[in-house]
Amino acid sequence: MEKTHASFIEPIGEVKLHKSKWDMNKSLKKFQTMLESFFIKNGVLLLIVGFLLGRALILAKLTPFSLPFFASVYLIKKDRAPLALIGLIAGATTLSLSNAAFTFVITFSFLVIFRVSSKWISNEMRALPFFVGIILGLGKLAETFIFSKELTLYDAMMIGVQASLAFILTLIFLQSIPLLTFNKRRQLLKTEEIVCLIIMLASIMTGTIGWKVYDMSIEHIMSRYLVLIFSFIAGATVGSTVGVVTGLIFSLASVSSFYHMSLLAFSGVLGGLLKEGKKIGVSIGLFIATLLIGMYGEGGGSLKLTLMESAVAVLLFLLTPQILTSRLAKYIPGTPEHTAEQQKYMRKMRDVTAQRVSQFSNVFQALSKSFSQMDSEPFEDESQRELDFFMSYVTEKTCQTCFKKEQCWAKNFSKTYAYMEEIIHEMDQNNGNVSLRLGREWEKHCSRSKKVYETIGQELTFYQANQKLKKKVQESRRLVADQLMGVSEVMNNFAKEIQRERENYYKQEEQIMEAIQGFGIQIENVEIYSLEPGNVDIEISVPFCNGHGECEKLIAPMLSDILGETIIVKKEECAPYPNGFCHTVFRSSKAFTVETGVAHAAKDGGLISGDSHSTIELGFGKMALAISDGMGNGERAHYESTETLQLLQKILQSGIEETLAIKSVNSILSLRTTDEIFSTLDLAMIDLKNASAKFLKVGSTPSFIKRGKKIIKIQASNLPMGILQEFEVDVVSEQLKAGDLLIMMSDGVFEGPKHVENYDLWMKRKLLELETDDPQEVADLILEEVIRSKSDIIDDDMTVMVAKIKHNTPKWASIPIQKVKKRA
Repeated sequence: MEKTHASFIEPIGEVKLHKSKWDMNKSLKKFQTMLESFFIKNGVLLLIVGFLLGRALILAKLTPFSLPFFASVYLIKKDRAPLALIGLIAGATTLSLSNAAFTFVITFSFLVIFRVSSKWISNEMRALPFFVGIILGLGKLAETFIFSKELTLYDAMMIGVQASLAFILTLIFLQSIPLLTFNKRRQLLKTEEIVCLIIMLASIMTGTIGWKVYDMSIEHIMSRYLVLIFSFIAGATVGSTVGVVTGLIFSLASVSSFYHMSLLAFSGVLGGLLKEGKKIGVSIGLFIATLLIGMYGEGGGSLKLTLMESAVAVLLFLLTPQILTSRLAKYIPGTPEHTAEQQKYMRKMRDVTAQRVSQFSNVFQALSKSFSQMDSEPFEDESQRELDFFMSYVTEKTCQTCFKKEQCWAKNFSKTYAYMEEIIHEMDQNNGNVSLRLGREWEKHCSRSKKVYETIGQELTFYQANQKLKKKVQESRRLVADQLMGVSEVMNNFAKEIQRERENYYKQEEQIMEAIQGFGIQIENVEIYSLEPGNVDIEISVPFCNGHGECEKLIAPMLSDILGETIIVKKEECAPYPNGFCHTVFRSSKAFTVETGVAHAAKDGGLISGDSHSTIELGFGKMALAISDGMGNGERAHYESTETLQLLQKILQSGIEETLAIKSVNSILSLRTTDEIFSTLDLAMIDLKNASAKFLKVGSTPSFIKRGKKIIKIQASNLPMGILQEFEVDVVSEQLKAGDLLIMMSDGVFEGPKHVENYDLWMKRKLLELETDDPQEVADLILEEVIRSKSDIIDDDMTVMVAKIKHNTPKWASIPIQKVKKRA
């Protein structure tokens, strides 16, 4: 009992520990949500911004910020417009009561005019800047007449400037206010939106002009803090832009702040250049700019104050949490955080795509299993059921009207059932005949024996036809199940390939470029797609080579030494003009190569042969050699054999396994036509990495491997393609070696020699007598020997395909240079 009690205590302790950790994270998130709700959702932020903009000045007397800000908030978030108005009036009151009264009147006038005119406005967003500019200009004009009784040229110019500023500020606020009021924003800010946001922030900070703490100006501290933040996040370009724009706004607000623009711009540039030093580097940039501009622009007495202001800005910058800067950096293009956010989105899209492909793969797999389960169900009960149905049809036509029905099926059921079952089996196996013993016994037992024989014979014909049809349906189901499973495997592999994230090889690309350029060869660009051993894929752009072959003779040997494996030029596109660039693809070289030769002849020397051959390069480091012989000769046989190879090529290149590919081609050929048109197939799959080979022969003649003075025969027994029966493909595996000759031929060549009893011995002897190992010469000599043995008569289509296995020896040796690490 104590043991049980102890086992309960330990898990409870773990649960409490995890719960407290979860509660801490939850409370932090809840606090952040409360702050966002208080400032953004409740509109307190708009109240604060309105207060600062309400007291912001341009040229020490113009107040163009109030109406554009209120109009923008009214159009974007109408329910928060009263808070913005309260903030604007409160800020204007700090300047003067007349300014507050003017702000209220001009805002009320805007509301009335805009609400009345909205019935005739189709696009309020476009019309708003014009309304704000005109209403503010008219308001300032009316204010001038009320207080001055006259309008001077200077007053008219100032009214025009203020109306123009209101027009521009409205456009700026319409783009920047949503960035402050909406919690959920898109993940990218345009350059124009960034500039508008900076102008708005600078305009808000002008509302702090005149505020001082220990003789330090709040506007100077906040403007430098703003430059530090953007320099740290986005670098020198955005940092200098923030400095110039902020300094310009402050210079318009107060002419005495003109030198401050130089300080902010310079600190933005230096801080951005030193951002690699993190926050300390950006802070040092501000101090350097402060010392240089401070000593140049002001006397020694105020340099200490300027340094103190910069120190306070740096302190605020250092206390700014990283989560805030990282969150802001996500919205600015070009920052690592924004790039990471975009990559995260792309990974999500990739995973969703891979998941969909995987789901399709599971669907095909489920369908394949359903077809397989239909074939794997036990048929004993079904066979017995079919026999009972068969017997019921027979008895219905014979025994129902018989006077001995009661005696046979009621009193002697077992004996009668056993006799009829035996009769059915014997007639099924003996072409409708029964043995003498069974016939005599049945005639003694049944009074209508002949009628029963006739009825069973008739029903047996339908029964046998039904059984054949059922067998074909089962074979078709099995084949469909295999095909669905093959498609499922291909789609599953494709899903894994999608999910396999491509590595970034920036460091390796720079190392390769430095190594090759250090050797004295000028290259423009290096892009690495894969550094997997045996599957290297690199693209390099080089200046116009004028056909001298620098890529094959110099760059590929250097890459071979750098990467530790043989690299060859897979594809090369030369520049069409002297000042262009050549684009070259470098790939891993395979351990073996295959050189082929083909010789063929049509029946009676015709132009169209019923034989077809193909050399298929697959994308998995494999090569396929195939010969197909269509039934008969001429155009129809040529069409059948060509169609067979084209189907096989497409299915193999899709990634489906070889045996299933041949079964699929067979099912297509057999279901495509009702004519008895068949094709043979002789397929050899050679892996170029290790020279292993698989031979799949469907109704084809043997193949031979010549290895020095040794001849190896490759043979398999399969029916031709297109006959829908129990179709199983025999796969013969063989390990090839360098120097081997693989000879494949159609039946017209193998069975072609005249007056020859043993074709195998004749062909082996001819192959041993060959004095050349050139594939094309071997193919020509074999075909010539067969035709000569028949007195130069070609009575069937003939095709010989010869392949020679060779070690892949590069044309150029590797050039030793400094090693480059393949993986970080």
